[in-house]
Amino acid sequence: MTDSEKKSVIGVIEKQIRDNPILLYMKGTPEQPQCGFSGRAVKFLQACGHPFASVNIFEHPDIRTVLPEYANFPTFPQLYVKGELIGGSDIIKEMYDNGELQPLLDDAFEMKKALEREIGEGPVHTGQ
Repeated sequence: MTDSEKKSVIGVIEKQIRDNPILLYMKGTPEQPQCGFSGRAVKFLQACGHPFASVNIFEHPDIRTVLPEYANFPTFPQLYVKGELIGGSDIIKEMYDNGELQPLLDDAFEMKKALEREIGEGPVHTGQ
C-alpha cells in the first residue's frame, strides 16, 4: 500500500469515527460475528440498548490493515465512542461489569440524537 493509499484509508477511518458516536470495528457483523471476541463485544453493546454502527473488517481489508497502526491497538474488535478508542472486548466487558459502559453509551447516544436534530437529517452514517 502506498503512502497516498494509506492516507486515503485513514481519511475514511477518521470520517467513520467522526460520523458515528458509537462505532465497533469487528470481524463479521452484529447479526453474524465471525469471532468470539467480536460476538462478546456485540453482546455487551446490545445489552446497553443503544444502536451502534459497525464496520466488518473482512469486507474492508484496507481498514483491517491500517486501523491497528492508526489506533496503536493491534487487535479487533475496536470500540470507539465519541471519537475515542475505548478498547477491545476485554475492556468492553470490564466496563460493562463495572457499570461504566452504560452511561458512556447513554451520553454518546444523546450526542447522536442532538446532532441529528441539529442537522435535521435522519440517522448518521452507519459505516457499513
